Amino acid sequence: MEEEEPALYGLDKEIQERMNAKYSVEREQEARQWIEDLLQEPFPSDDFAESLKDGVILCKVIDKLAPGRVKFKKSRMPFIQMENISTFLAGAEALGVPKHDLFQTVDLFEQKNMMQVVDAIHSLSRFGYKAGMCSKYLGPKLADKQASTLTKEKLRAADAAINTYQYGYNKGSTQSGMSSFGAQREIVGKDPYAQYK
Repeated sequence: MEEEEPALYGLDKEIQERMNAKYSVEREQEARQWIEDLLQEPFPSDDFAESLKDGVILCKVIDKLAPGRVKFKKSRMPFIQMENISTFLAGAEALGVPKHDLFQTVDLFEQKNMMQVVDAIHSLSRFGYKAGMCSKYLGPKLADKQASTLTKEKLRAADAAINTYQYGYNKGSTQSGMSSFGAQREIVGKDPYAQYK
């Protein structure tokens, strides 16, 4: 007997509907294809989330990108499946994927945020490519870090230029044109709205 998912109401329902509306099947297919190409094996089913739910495929991906780093078990027990997902997340983080690009275990296991799961796979592909562990990546290429080429003299010159203006120096202007407090002042000059007339 299969458990029914609890019905969502109010804000939870609205959030879930928005996430579902943003979900990209195309990005899911790209992630699936990247994994299949990397592992040289097809997914066990057409259901992307169900295929990844036990964490085994994800752990195989980490093992391919960083051999010998992960240990996983194939099991039907939920706590072992969630442990496999956690192992994948730790392995991805060790490869350099930032925490904000990853997902929570429940996002995949309970299919709460599959969009984040797909995004994490895309991010992992870029870090794997950058490390030279795979031949292609998904999405934009990671930028290479650029070292600063500024000399101490250039930095001092920039500080002097910035500080001059920060302190309000503007080549000798004074307050001589100011009238006393509370007095009306007459503004003479060209009409600023003349170009619109």
